[in-house]
Amino acid sequence: MADTTDDLRLLIRSRHPLITIETEEERRALDRVLHVVRSLAMHAYVWNVVEGLRNTPPASREIIGGTLKPADVLSWMLSRSWPAVFIAKELCTHLGDAILQRMVRTFAQNAPERQQTLILIDTTTRLPDSVKRLATPFEVPLPDEAELETIIRDTFKELSRYSSIRTDLSRTQFQHVIQMLRGLTAHEARMAISRVILDDDCLNADDIDRLLIVKRDMIREAGLLEYIEPEVSLDEIGGLANLKQWLKKRAGALSAQAQEFGLQPPRGILLLGVQGCGKSAACKAVAAAWRLPLLKLDPGQLYDKYVGESERNLRMAIKQAESMAPVVLWIDEIEKAFASAGAESSDGGLSKRMFGTLLNWFQDHRLPIFCVATANDISALPPELVRKGRFDEIFFVDLPDHEARKFIFAIHLMKRKRDPGRFDLSALAEAAEGFSGAEIEQAVVCGLYSAFGHNRDLLQEDLLAEIRGTRPLSLTMAERVAALRVWAASRCVPAD
Repeated sequence: MADTTDDLRLLIRSRHPLITIETEEERRALDRVLHVVRSLAMHAYVWNVVEGLRNTPPASREIIGGTLKPADVLSWMLSRSWPAVFIAKELCTHLGDAILQRMVRTFAQNAPERQQTLILIDTTTRLPDSVKRLATPFEVPLPDEAELETIIRDTFKELSRYSSIRTDLSRTQFQHVIQMLRGLTAHEARMAISRVILDDDCLNADDIDRLLIVKRDMIREAGLLEYIEPEVSLDEIGGLANLKQWLKKRAGALSAQAQEFGLQPPRGILLLGVQGCGKSAACKAVAAAWRLPLLKLDPGQLYDKYVGESERNLRMAIKQAESMAPVVLWIDEIEKAFASAGAESSDGGLSKRMFGTLLNWFQDHRLPIFCVATANDISALPPELVRKGRFDEIFFVDLPDHEARKFIFAIHLMKRKRDPGRFDLSALAEAAEGFSGAEIEQAVVCGLYSAFGHNRDLLQEDLLAEIRGTRPLSLTMAERVAALRVWAASRCVPAD
């Protein structure tokens, strides 16, 4: 909190006339602003369209009459010449009016010599260009660990006033609870901890898993990032020996101990390859192997029809991922979202701006966030993304070889409660040459359907029949697969 408080204090002291704060936590933002204003011994006024303008303590809390309408409160402000900070809630939504724009611009022109500042707090700070150029954005970060600890203790104390509740947490478990709340707003953290406490009138180690479920639901509702349960381990993926070795060598590299040792957090990897060959499973396995949360960013969900909202969504998604670090961030099929960034497009340059924001973040961030991006079509990727240094490594995931196919058959048979020892895995792997892992899984699934339809258990012949009846992607898209292999031969590290 100290750093951002100091930044806001500096903006006000340096007489920035107009400051915007875009946040969903109006109360928290207002408290922070008032804390800074009081530390500067300045007078503060707060306005909203329901109550009008009012003084803030230590002055009287009187409401100033005739200031309900935006034009009236701006006129009142323009008529005052003493040093003050004016805080307006949701005034941004009214600034489409040309007269109000003129009034704000006049205020901004006079404010420095009067030592006045107007701070706009809103959920969306979309401003007209004539006003936007005068505004300085200020960001209220999500709660850090110290603030989350205070929220937990205050919530527990508040709930204890109305119910007999208890706690049974070690210091280590309490730290785990705090980690579970990272990435949530103060309000969301308060609601989450209240839910798990009131569920059984107790805060204990069992609530850590409950908080994970609550947090997953809250992230899903936000719609920018998806919390994924990593249900697969590296040992359950066939092949990819080089990739597995690379990942195992860096296990723990995102920890505080690794940074104290002098290691920079690994930035991430790009997995390029044939569809269905295990890229998505590898993303989940990384999170499971490193015991880290897995967040999935679907770039297509970021785009919005309103000007500026797409870029805002990307910034918010990045901000949420950063607040939850250490974390694995999975960007799926990255080429589909930013394909037009490398060529002329009809979106007014939106894809290029979004792509530029993402690239800058890739290059500059130093937080323990490990990005795993997947791509199927390298020709659709802008060259800036695949140059050396952007990712720690680019791996090419090819079709599984004979031994990997045997392993994949065994894994999917065991998942469906079948003993792999009852089947000739070598014969199945031989018959499935050119199949991807996803196509092998589908052969097992379809074989089970066939056996179920004949009212008997799965047989070797059922699987062979499904294999013979399938034309794999390596045949139907042979030219594209061949071109991908040629491109990757000199530019990528083989995953296997």
